Amino acid sequence: MAFLIFFTLVILVYAATNYYIFIRGLQAFQTGSGFKHIYIVTFWILASTYVAGRILENIWLSHLSHILVWTGSFWLGAMLYFFLVVVFIDLIRLINHFFPFFPSFITANMEKTRWLVFLLIVGSTTLTLVAGAINARNPVVRKVDIHIQKEPPGGPAKLRAVLMSDIHLGTIIANGHLRHIIEKVNKLEPEVIFIAGDILDEDLAPVIRQNTGKILKQLSAPLGVFGIMGNHEHIGGAEAALNYLEQHGIQMIRDSIIKVGDLFYLAGREDRDKARFSGHPRQSLAKILQGADSSYPLILMDHQPFYLEKAAELGVDLQLSGHTHHGQMWPLNYITRAMYTISYGYGKINGMHAYVSNGVGTWGPPVRVGNRPEIVLLNLSFEEIKQ
Repeated sequence: MAFLIFFTLVILVYAATNYYIFIRGLQAFQTGSGFKHIYIVTFWILASTYVAGRILENIWLSHLSHILVWTGSFWLGAMLYFFLVVVFIDLIRLINHFFPFFPSFITANMEKTRWLVFLLIVGSTTLTLVAGAINARNPVVRKVDIHIQKEPPGGPAKLRAVLMSDIHLGTIIANGHLRHIIEKVNKLEPEVIFIAGDILDEDLAPVIRQNTGKILKQLSAPLGVFGIMGNHEHIGGAEAALNYLEQHGIQMIRDSIIKVGDLFYLAGREDRDKARFSGHPRQSLAKILQGADSSYPLILMDHQPFYLEKAAELGVDLQLSGHTHHGQMWPLNYITRAMYTISYGYGKINGMHAYVSNGVGTWGPPVRVGNRPEIVLLNLSFEEIKQ
């Protein structure tokens, strides 16, 4: 029932937003214009493709569902920028209504002005999405040096680790893109790989159909490839996701802790939203960490970067997270900055190191505007330096 209510609200907001954009766009066309009918039909076809594609994926996974999801995903990006621009224009119009300031060359022929503004908005949005799509397909490698003031029993050690998050494997992030990501990761020759959740994009069917797991198995690190559950693994079905990922080379850590190579402890939390989808809460972090030897370096993976202060209080040396996408598309990064202590990148919380990755994939629109997808190379050193 909770999911049904949530889904209904999302559809209502989606429909209302599209209707608002549609009505404002319709004002650009003169009465009787042949283009007006083309606009009406094209708009509502595009607006319905994402919902239709996601529903069809669950009924009949096919080339048609693939095309609909891809088209609809780009429409989500277009919808965001159309909405922002239309709201901005309406605010300007409102101000002009009370305090007229539009010059005469704008007001003299409003029909022509509306048409030119319409073309400008559509053209600039299209260029933004194209550039953002190219950007999203080309992840950058970011290098981060982190020193942890603890030593494993064998003495000071250095570790070359790779962090990824939010791949969102499925219809949009398919085999070709994954192959490109894995080639970049393996070239870095990591000793260990951390994947901080949202490896899958909800529905497992496209992943199975494409045999994506065969490519996922190519990830290589002598100390292991470790992953945790994100909210999207739970949305699509946690147990099926877990089984598939473990069958294809990723050791999933669920509310537990392990020792890696006698070098450090690695804890992995269930996603914060687990209870919403399963009805069962995740374990407390304090209980998970009970099995750790505090003399070893302690690394925690938690998909959503909430409660960083609590992790620091419990003795975690380094927390690795994802989830935020740093907004993925400007200006949504301002929202994630307001929501999280660290929305993106490296920070230090009460002596604990933290890195929040903006992700290597995309969710929804296959587009990134204002930030680059990333693979993070962590150069870790474990050495207690006396002050």
